[in-house]
Amino acid sequence: MWFAVLPDGEAGLAAAGVLLPRAGQVIEHASGRPWLIGDWPGHQIRLAAVGAARVAVLGRCPVTATDLALRLDRISDVERLEQVVAGLAGSFHLTASIDGRTAVRGTASAVRRIFHARVRGVTVAASRSDVLAWATGGRINEQVLATRLLPSGVVAPLQDLGVWRDVTCLPPDRTLLIEPDGTIRVRTWWHPPEPTLPLVEGASALREALTGAVDTCTADGGTISADLSGGLDSTSLCFLAAGGPARLITVHCEGLDPGNDDPAWAFRAATALSAATHLVIGNDEFPLWFAGLTESQPAMEEPSGWVRDAARLADLAWRLGTAGSRLHLMGVGGDELFSPLPPYLHDLVRERPFTAPAHLRARRARWRTSWWRLLRAVADRTDHAAWLGRRTAELRAAPAAPDPHSMAWGPPLRMPPWATPGAVNAARDVLAGIAAGQPAPLSPRRAQHQALLYARACGAGLRQIDQATSRLGLPYAAPYLDDAVIEAALSVRLDQRAGLGRCKPLLAASMAGIVPYEMLERSTKGEYSADFYAGWRRHRDGVLELFDASELGRLGLIDPGVLRAALLGVHPLPHVMGPLSQTLACEIWLRSLTPLRMPAMTTGDS
Repeated sequence: MWFAVLPDGEAGLAAAGVLLPRAGQVIEHASGRPWLIGDWPGHQIRLAAVGAARVAVLGRCPVTATDLALRLDRISDVERLEQVVAGLAGSFHLTASIDGRTAVRGTASAVRRIFHARVRGVTVAASRSDVLAWATGGRINEQVLATRLLPSGVVAPLQDLGVWRDVTCLPPDRTLLIEPDGTIRVRTWWHPPEPTLPLVEGASALREALTGAVDTCTADGGTISADLSGGLDSTSLCFLAAGGPARLITVHCEGLDPGNDDPAWAFRAATALSAATHLVIGNDEFPLWFAGLTESQPAMEEPSGWVRDAARLADLAWRLGTAGSRLHLMGVGGDELFSPLPPYLHDLVRERPFTAPAHLRARRARWRTSWWRLLRAVADRTDHAAWLGRRTAELRAAPAAPDPHSMAWGPPLRMPPWATPGAVNAARDVLAGIAAGQPAPLSPRRAQHQALLYARACGAGLRQIDQATSRLGLPYAAPYLDDAVIEAALSVRLDQRAGLGRCKPLLAASMAGIVPYEMLERSTKGEYSADFYAGWRRHRDGVLELFDASELGRLGLIDPGVLRAALLGVHPLPHVMGPLSQTLACEIWLRSLTPLRMPAMTTGDS
């Protein structure tokens, strides 16, 4: 699925001529000029027209064309576009054409993005960056590609830099306004909420938002599927989905660690979900991580860290497609929204100083850290721009063991140990350019900033998974990443979202009466490092083979010899293996673009 948005002017006709050969559908402005062109399933679009005004909703949304027309009739210009979809659940792109002016935006979660570029001298917006890259010559931005070797989602502005030259990513919280002559303006349509709601009120709001999100997945009936790992995130989605009109298939993939109690909890949930069909895939029936990477991969819009799971995703799509599933639900985003991130303590001591001591004592005991280290982290006053500047200056190619208890704006920035000096310099230049602009955080509160940052990283991941699996006939959805759910979760007080001695108290409170009580009280969490290392042992040689004639090496971004040495250890440590996913993502993405060839980078000293 893709679509492009054209301005309502003569200048847009030339750009339309470039894109039309790839498009299967066209929707016109009131003037008769092309407005939306692309390819999309009929059930994925709601369209309304009132006089000279047009509005389209593309994605999951319960609105009917009739209701959309009534809503459109209440506004007079594109500046008030958000009123048309106020209160609607789901995950969707929104675009309108009113009196010659055009507006378009994606989602705050980054699940649905908008990009724009100059095509034949006029600005064109699109839902996929590679469509615009094709229209503008397909040149890769090697400097931005170097930053993709960093862990995903570490710096907010990096998420808004694309790997294609001449193509600009619209930040998720912005709307793009296009005038008839193709000139543009950008305005903010979404702001993160203030965390002021008490738990009871917040749980009620979350329950309503999450129920609405899942309802948009089940509303069309038929058969849908959902992960059932045994954790609270996936279990909650399954119980909500079971109450809808669609037939539900749950999926549990067994892990290799005999100490992992996820299967036991998944069995309990499956027993309570008697009306659903339950699919259990044994650990000897499912591809391991890193399988099939030496096989040809289809070209993707951009590098995807999920590429290491390509064989698993394809296998699951085949199984569930055979069983009739039209949509698959996953619980990604739940950990990021409902588990307490350490920076909440930094915010809590400033906003609720009488509540903070109990949380500090509890976290100190759990983390087994000293009071000195804890209080020093809480006392830090570094603002976001200064933090980014410092991290940029410290950037180098070295493994960095993550500090799970850090209260900074983000983790240390480290390129993988196999990054070349040229790659480090390129990434440093990009980050320095961002830092020079003194970027504001996503929220003035560190915990809110990180929760939204990681939720957007999850949104980008879901977007990439969905692009891959939709080609195989099974689209994906992650209701926790619907904007209304994110807003409800981030509206709750930090201390009550974190809780003391209870796992994900906000989600548990919201699911009371829907999910059986014993499952809401689970305090353990499954761990899958055994599966990771089993996959690595089985497919290590194939992964290393990818780098024998590396595209990243040809560009001067990595040293394949250093990579091989780092990965051939008897048992590579997690902070060495961690960067591998992003490196694989970039390598396989470049290979998928062949025969497009890019000039090698000029390397320099570190």
